[in-house]
Amino acid sequence: MSLDEAARQLKMAAHDAQVSFDCVGLGDLARAQEHAVTLRAAADAALTALGRALEDLSPQEARSAGEDAVTALAEDG
Repeated sequence: MSLDEAARQLKMAAHDAQVSFDCVGLGDLARAQEHAVTLRAAADAALTALGRALEDLSPQEARSAGEDAVTALAEDG
């Protein structure tokens, strides 16, 4: 897994967290729970990717790959 994937998963988790929060406010607890489950899966995937990056990348490589990942996501969004 790459930092691109970690960034993508973190962005998905953040989105699911916001949707889950909004659903709680609307009283739609089933949908809130569904999004909480998917945010947890995305966060777990990001954690796995970040752990791998810690093992595989030097700090300089991580900085460059991280900047590239965030820039790519910003351009896609």
